[in-house]
Amino acid sequence: MSKRSVYSLMMASVMTAGLLAGCSGGNNTKDTAEASSKPAETAAATNQTEGAYPDYSKGFEKKVSLDIPVYERAYEGWNVSDNYYTRWVQAEFGDKYNIEVNYVPITRSKEVTDFEQLLASHKAPDIIFHYDMPQALTYYGEDVMQPLDYAEIQNYAPTYWKNMGETIEQYGTVDDQKTFFFAARPEADNFVNIIRKDWVEKVGMKVEDLTSLEKYNEMLAKWKEAGLGVSGGNLLQNFFNFNYPFRKWPVDAKYRALYSDLSVADLTTEETEAYLRNLNYQYNNGLIDKEFYLRNDEPKIKAEFVAGKTGNFGFYLANNTDVFAATLQNNPDAEFAVVPPYAGVPEGNKPQGRAYWPFGFIMGINYESTPEERAAVWMYLEWLSQPENLFKFQNGIEGENYTLDADGIALKNPDYKGEAVLAQNNNKDYWGLVTEIAQYPDEAKTRKANLRNWAPAGYEPLADDLVKYYDEVAEFRTPDALFNVVLEKVNEYKADLNTLFQELYVKVVLAPEAEFDATYEAAKKTYLEAGYQEILDEKQAAIDAGKFR
Repeated sequence: MSKRSVYSLMMASVMTAGLLAGCSGGNNTKDTAEASSKPAETAAATNQTEGAYPDYSKGFEKKVSLDIPVYERAYEGWNVSDNYYTRWVQAEFGDKYNIEVNYVPITRSKEVTDFEQLLASHKAPDIIFHYDMPQALTYYGEDVMQPLDYAEIQNYAPTYWKNMGETIEQYGTVDDQKTFFFAARPEADNFVNIIRKDWVEKVGMKVEDLTSLEKYNEMLAKWKEAGLGVSGGNLLQNFFNFNYPFRKWPVDAKYRALYSDLSVADLTTEETEAYLRNLNYQYNNGLIDKEFYLRNDEPKIKAEFVAGKTGNFGFYLANNTDVFAATLQNNPDAEFAVVPPYAGVPEGNKPQGRAYWPFGFIMGINYESTPEERAAVWMYLEWLSQPENLFKFQNGIEGENYTLDADGIALKNPDYKGEAVLAQNNNKDYWGLVTEIAQYPDEAKTRKANLRNWAPAGYEPLADDLVKYYDEVAEFRTPDALFNVVLEKVNEYKADLNTLFQELYVKVVLAPEAEFDATYEAAKKTYLEAGYQEILDEKQAAIDAGKFR
């Protein structure tokens, strides 16, 4: 999330949802704190050292239930809670330590809603996670996470701590309370926006010609004239980096902190105005999916592309994706290419994008988890951090899912359909608790392996271009500001503003071109008065106090 491409104008990937704030603060009451987090606090206060914690190396005396969240992405035929790999974890890890490992499905497109409902019903997993810090801080503000004892993590998960301890110590503290732990995020990204190369060439252009937003719009006009199709579109929700390509470069750090926010959309800046004006132009001239506002999840967006109605689609490229084969069933002559990152950028601007923070999942321990369950979390992360376990989770069974080449890199068998078949994103939703990408001992081998993991057979050039463009525009990626205080007004208004933003921006885009200015000015006024001005004031105060980085 995330996503994260610099050409958000054409993004067709729906990210996390944050519509429900069902948990109020005050969960860590005195009784709960004593039951759940006192051991951690006491350990920290007394500076316990290794050996002062219970020894569970031979297993827990009484069975411990460990509930691990995992994304449910509606992959056809895939059961996230019961498959070869969940049973393997139970047999190799759970049974060894007398732990019952349960995988709790979290719907990817309504992640926050699911977590909030589970928390409200006291059925949430032992790990509460999110990819983005604003929402992680919201969970912290709701008081649903335990304080952490770093020495305890080191004791039960030395390998994990060796890999992530420095990051945890740098970013894991909020209001002087040790709260978050993280997965690694090596510098890489497999989000890609693909385009119907055959359509581009049918109108006398080349993909390489798409060097600006103006050129992209020129191509769309030619698509329309030729009766080919339109640009894909989707409802903007819960992830807001759409106006990055319209920003001046370089971006002022304080301006970025004020207006860049993954959980609350900016509707009021000149960059958003330019973005919406272009979208309004595309809509009124029949260049974009007329029902873009109904495409509110990835399957709906993908379906338009597969059917040959739209000419571009953004998603995470993986070697077992079915999007190309599905498109070819309906359009046998279809050809595909990667959209250059400049295609959504107005002439004279830079291809700006959102850089990742130096961590993947941001995680906390459920405030209701017992000390034994908390220890089981650390033990699981330690087990998952062992190279042989991580490798199997990422690649499957040698001789079935893959074979090893001369460099020791796994070569996937694309035709394997057996019991140990991997999920469509190579099981990443399971091993993502410790790292965002598969890694090998050296960087060159890792990149080579990534290309193989990302490139479906026959489409290797797409992965090559993905990496080439990622490197080309690296200097123009900047991370969002990290506030180290809870922004109460963000938490108070974000759900309502998310809904209101959708209503207002769609109204602006659908307005006749002659009415754009008036419609947009009215939308800004409504949005500011609905709470956005209070958010800006709160952020400005935190910025003035230096409470961000």
